[in-house]
Amino acid sequence: MNLKPMAAELRAKGENVSEQHRKYRPLLVAAAALALVGASAAGPANAAPKPKAPGQAQKDKNTPVTTIELVGINDFHGRIEANGAEAGASVLAGAVKDYKQRTKNTLFVSAGDNIGASTFTSFSQQDDPTIDALVAAGLDVSAVGNHEFDRGFDDLINRVIPRYGQGDAAAGADYALGANVYIKGTKTPALQEYALRKLNGVTVGIIGTVTDQTATLVTPAGISGLDFGDQVEAVNRVATQLSDGNKKNGEADVIVLLTHEGSSSSNCASIGTEDTSYGDLIRQASSKVDAIISGHTHIGYACSYPVAGWTKGLERPVLQAHQYGTTLDTLKIEVSKGQKQVVGLEGGLISLTTIGPDGSTVPRFTPVPKVASIVDAAVKQAEVVGTQKIGNISASVLRGGTNGSDRGVESSLGNLVADMHHWATSNESFGGIPTQIAFMNPGGLRADLLYGTDGTVTYKDAASVQPFGNTLFTMDLTGAQIKSVLEEQWQPEGSSRPKLHLGISEGFSYTYAPNAPRGEHILSMSYQGQPVAMDATFRIVTNSFLATGGDNFGTFTQGTNSADSGQIDLVAGIEYFKAHPMVDPAPLGRAQAAQ
Repeated sequence: MNLKPMAAELRAKGENVSEQHRKYRPLLVAAAALALVGASAAGPANAAPKPKAPGQAQKDKNTPVTTIELVGINDFHGRIEANGAEAGASVLAGAVKDYKQRTKNTLFVSAGDNIGASTFTSFSQQDDPTIDALVAAGLDVSAVGNHEFDRGFDDLINRVIPRYGQGDAAAGADYALGANVYIKGTKTPALQEYALRKLNGVTVGIIGTVTDQTATLVTPAGISGLDFGDQVEAVNRVATQLSDGNKKNGEADVIVLLTHEGSSSSNCASIGTEDTSYGDLIRQASSKVDAIISGHTHIGYACSYPVAGWTKGLERPVLQAHQYGTTLDTLKIEVSKGQKQVVGLEGGLISLTTIGPDGSTVPRFTPVPKVASIVDAAVKQAEVVGTQKIGNISASVLRGGTNGSDRGVESSLGNLVADMHHWATSNESFGGIPTQIAFMNPGGLRADLLYGTDGTVTYKDAASVQPFGNTLFTMDLTGAQIKSVLEEQWQPEGSSRPKLHLGISEGFSYTYAPNAPRGEHILSMSYQGQPVAMDATFRIVTNSFLATGGDNFGTFTQGTNSADSGQIDLVAGIEYFKAHPMVDPAPLGRAQAAQ
């Protein structure tokens, strides 16, 4: 199928190219992806421009306004069940319901990664329960995140998007906006670029983009027909289109950007000046963009920044709502009824849970029964799926002590899981920089892998070993930093456990003096049989808990070139079993006590 004639035909008929393109999107994208069409995106029809001038109308007490509200999430990652601060889908739905009842002009949006890197209940069912729960919760629009590409582009357009649309691919396209996702070698959009919503006479345009690093975060084969372009260029191009006065190519009174890109800082001053692609985006996004809702980095912040040409005192909100449905973005936009110009902007965050008098976590909103029933059904189905076989072990693979009671000794299971994480971030399907060494914390191992009668390993067995849903983070550490990590196994004075022995992957080993003074335990280290130099650099992988300094392993936070690999630890283990027909217990002795 040739895309150019279709677009030209629509223009000749005087039809809205953008809206018709949306209608035919699944067919167009599928054909383009298969044929790798080299067409260029059709430009807007000529029209006398009527630029939008956001923030230039002066609000006073006599200015009649329409108030628009957006509530948003990011990086939900299939956390449909309540788990501490993770409120769960039914409470999230309750929050959305509450906001929509209070303000009719309210939209529920997401900055991407609704699915992928999910916990077992959702992951085991290809995240269908998460999609269904979010739709039932009232999700209106979503950007695409890098994890939406985990199963490949074909899965996204032929399964995920239609499911959001409850069987209607065109309707589902609003849940995977990606203005900077192009057919490879072209500037032809592979996904819908924006969505329009009319609220009390005000048209809200929502643009979606995804990190341009997506190609390094997912399996290359699944996205071989795509390019991930510059977000600033894509945002500004679409924002201009939506505010050029030409109704045939889409017009909006308010423009909000949903970007699956974020900062690693929560400090607004630092975010505003950071030398990153995200920093460029929030500084260089067109003045036509009224607010930015972000994702990807799992950090919470509610900032605002002045924009050249805007009314003094009016600043553009830039928000990110942590992760896993713990928090909601809240964005209030006031629009003058006469000129349809933005005259007020206010952004913030609200937690979906609170702490009760007894120290327990309490939801702040009433669960929605319809969504709760979707979650309950998913949990029951996960129990059925959990019995399915995923692999075999030749013998029981155990933690330290009785039932894992001793976390201070080397364990076969700790080393095996480290091997799994290393494999997951170094095999041919991995899109990032291959890792060399993996580390696993003993407290992250919650059950042994027992041989039973025939060595069968089920989904449930694997999920019981790693139940926390941590993602795998890669980073660079020097030899000196690795030595520091190993020294941190001996915990600070007053800790409940004096030592936490890390599992380490095959190829790395070290010797230690058990009774040495603090900071002097590690005597030597080797990698692939060669001594580790203190100034050498290694690419390592560990779970997100350790990567952020959990269990007092603070040196991991000093790693450079840190990146979320895009893989959840459980999924890495399952894929490892699929790739290895028979798995043996990892040998002990990678850590040797000096005699």
